[in-house]
Amino acid sequence: MRGQRPGPGPADPRRLGGRRHRGRGSVVPVGVTTVTTAPARLLVPLAWANLVANIGIVITGGAVRLTGSGLGCPTWPRCTDESYVAHGELGLHGAIEFGNRLLTFVLVVIAIGCWLAALLPVLRDRVGPDRADRRPLLLSTIIALGIPAQAVIGGITVHTDLNPWVVALHLLVSMAIIGVCVLLVDHLVGRPRAWADASSRRAGVATFLAGWVVLYLGTVVTGSGPHSGDEDSRRTGLDPGAMSHVHAWAVYVLVALTIATLVLARRHGNLPLRNAALALLAVEAVQGVIGYTQYFLDLPIALVLLHMLGAALTAAGLAWVAVSTRAHRPTR
Repeated sequence: MRGQRPGPGPADPRRLGGRRHRGRGSVVPVGVTTVTTAPARLLVPLAWANLVANIGIVITGGAVRLTGSGLGCPTWPRCTDESYVAHGELGLHGAIEFGNRLLTFVLVVIAIGCWLAALLPVLRDRVGPDRADRRPLLLSTIIALGIPAQAVIGGITVHTDLNPWVVALHLLVSMAIIGVCVLLVDHLVGRPRAWADASSRRAGVATFLAGWVVLYLGTVVTGSGPHSGDEDSRRTGLDPGAMSHVHAWAVYVLVALTIATLVLARRHGNLPLRNAALALLAVEAVQGVIGYTQYFLDLPIALVLLHMLGAALTAAGLAWVAVSTRAHRPTR
C-alpha cells in the first residue's frame, strides 16, 4: 500500500546476517560452525563451562580478598612451608584461601577437556577439503595456558604480600580469559551475521577499549580502598575517593559509547551487534546502581562481591560487542 514501508522479509541480509557486495545485489551467506562429531558436540558445553568457571573464579577470588584471607595460605605453591593443604592453625582464612586454590583444579580439568575436544577433530581431519577448523583449538589453547599463568601470578601476589598492582594484574588476566571464552562460545554457537558498517564497528571498538579502561580503573580503586585481602597488606597510596570519581567518569564515557553503538547498530539493522550492546548496557546500568550504593554505604562486602560479578559480566559483554562487529564465517 502507498505510504507503507514493508518490513524486511526472511531474505533480508541484515536479519539473516548475509553480507551484500558493493555494486551487486547478491548476498554472500555466512554460517555457523557445524557440530557433527562426538568431540565437537562435547566442545560446545565445555566451552560454556569454561566461561562459567572463569567467571566463578573471579567471584571466589573476590571472596578471598573481601574476607581478608589473601594470605590465609602464607606461601605458594604450598599453603605453608610444611604442607600443601591448610590446617587448623590457619583458621577460617586458611580454609577460604585453600578452597579458592582448589577451584583452580576444576578450571584445569574443564580447560583440558575443552582443549582435547578441540584437538581431536583437528587430528582426524588434518588434510583435504573438509579439514577441521583450527580456531577452536587456538582459543581453547589460550584459555588452557592462561590458567597456569594465573597460578604463577597468584603465587607472585602471595610472595609480594598482596601488592595491589600485582593483585590488579591477577584480576585483569582473569577478565581477559573470560573474553577469550566468549570468543570461543561465539565461534561455536554464534548466529550468522554480516560485517558491521564502518561507523558501528568504530563505535564497538571504542566501547571495548573504554570498557577495559573502566576495568583497570576499578582495580586501582579497589587497590586504594580498605579491602586489601589482609590487614597488613599495603595500598596503592592513592586517594580512594578521588580514584572513585575518576572511575565514575570513565564509566560515563563507556555508557555513552555503548549507547552510541546500540543506536548505530539499530539504525543499520545489525541485530547481533544491537543485542550485544543492549546486554552490555543492561550490565552497566546494574553495575552503576551497585557501585553508587556500595560507595555511599562504605563498601559492604556483599555489594562489593556483586560488583565483582558485574565486572566479570562486563568483560564478557565487552568481548561480545567486539566480536559482534565481525562477520561470522562458515566452518567447513
